[in-house]
Amino acid sequence: MVGPQASFFAQSSVLSTHYLSIDPENGHLKIREMLKNKYIKLIVIAGAVILLDQFTKALILRYLPFNKSIPVIDGFFNLTHIQNPGGAFGLMANVSPVLRSIVFLFISSLAVGLIFYFYKKTPAQYSWLAAAFALIFGGAVGNLIDRIRFGMVVDFLDFFVGNRHWPAFNIADSAISIGIGIFLFHLVFKKMPE
Repeated sequence: MVGPQASFFAQSSVLSTHYLSIDPENGHLKIREMLKNKYIKLIVIAGAVILLDQFTKALILRYLPFNKSIPVIDGFFNLTHIQNPGGAFGLMANVSPVLRSIVFLFISSLAVGLIFYFYKKTPAQYSWLAAAFALIFGGAVGNLIDRIRFGMVVDFLDFFVGNRHWPAFNIADSAISIGIGIFLFHLVFKKMPE
């Protein structure tokens, strides 16, 4: 965008904040400046995780029958439609559905709240740690959506060697694991905020 239109948007009180602005030279949004705001960063990272997680789960639910597999890498990786009523690795899968729902909705909601609190308390200079909390937050919300909608979590990433399968997981679980990995790196190498 060039000319008077770019000037109008660059001077607009809504877009001229340091969070979101348009470069007057080329008319492009200043994404880097926008991502310096930690709450915008949370929305972008967690939002991307949630959208990708829910989109992939919707594809699995629509196109892959329950308990069926599509080999992706023979002898190592399948897409397998699993519905996990329990927690991580099937925890509490055999407990009464009502009790399980109450426990997991409570725990999931508490986890989302705690992760948001930790994210809020993370100083701006700890951008990797903030990104880790945003990944964990997005993953927790993605799985919470499944628990609210279905009373269980849709899993489909199935890695194995021979007959030994790693428990199936999904995009939300992957984001949580990556976020925890980054958090543990900060914890082990004493890179945590004071």
